[in-house]
Amino acid sequence: MADMAQGVLLVVEVDGGVIRPTSRELFGVGRALADASGGSLVAVMIGHNVSDTTDAAELGADRVVVADAPGLASFTVDGHARALEQAVESVNPAIVLLPGSTSGRDLAPFVAMRRGVPCLVDCLRLALDGDDVVATRPVYQGKLLTDVRARRASPVFATLRAGAFAAPEPQAGRATETTALNVELGPGDIRVAVTGTAEAPAGPTNLEQAKTVVVGGRGLGEADKFALVDDLAAALGGAVGATRAVTDLGWRPHYEQVGQTGKTVAPDLYVGLAVSGAVQHTVGMRGSGTIVAINRDPAAPLFKIADFGIVGDVFELEPRLAARIRALRGE
Repeated sequence: MADMAQGVLLVVEVDGGVIRPTSRELFGVGRALADASGGSLVAVMIGHNVSDTTDAAELGADRVVVADAPGLASFTVDGHARALEQAVESVNPAIVLLPGSTSGRDLAPFVAMRRGVPCLVDCLRLALDGDDVVATRPVYQGKLLTDVRARRASPVFATLRAGAFAAPEPQAGRATETTALNVELGPGDIRVAVTGTAEAPAGPTNLEQAKTVVVGGRGLGEADKFALVDDLAAALGGAVGATRAVTDLGWRPHYEQVGQTGKTVAPDLYVGLAVSGAVQHTVGMRGSGTIVAINRDPAAPLFKIADFGIVGDVFELEPRLAARIRALRGE
């Protein structure tokens, strides 16, 4: 039972010296789990030239561990797994939390498998129940939620679904201990050479962090009609999203896709224009605050989870709605 008092290790992703939003969400649930287990909350930051740990301290970490090496400048499973394993050995946590990002979903099961310990993925809730870590996660493409358990006598790895947990408010001026982790990487330790990275254009507003998201579906009929989605998003000051059917048709780029194989969004306001509401899409937006659906098909599944539904022709309704919004805003 001694291992159970060791608390939680957070794997924090940093972009340009700033903690990524999906990693900020780890701190709230991590703090609750650490307090419940009677242990501490430790954040590990992996990369190169990682110097600013202020955000991690202000978000509630009791200690920050920095794994800094030239070979860790770009994400590779080989390099980051080596750093994470050293962090686990150093901290000896009961639970290791990672964001449900592309790298987090790669890293968590890889390291858990090498250590022979449980890995809980795509978690919507996490809690302690006696000697167990209990996770709530979706199954059958989000149609059902199920609780799974893992014994916490050994480290339990878990990835958290983006948008499922609220990031805590930073405590300005809060400081904490920072320690360095010496990660030695030889020439053959990393099998993948990253020659460069390119950011996909994300439009005027970051889709995953936008407070308002307007999504267009295949019911729009053709790519040119997506101008209606752009127009309403501009009127609301929001971001543009698309369903998988739309991106598969090539009407919009993949980085705008919302859903199981795209991005998960949880805006204050979600508006679906001609979106039927297939399960593949709704699992990526169910956490939205207010859901508005406009569709000519009264049987569209999106109406079942919408707070406001309008049955009608989106080509007639959108211009009137956008004009009314602009008038209310004095534009």
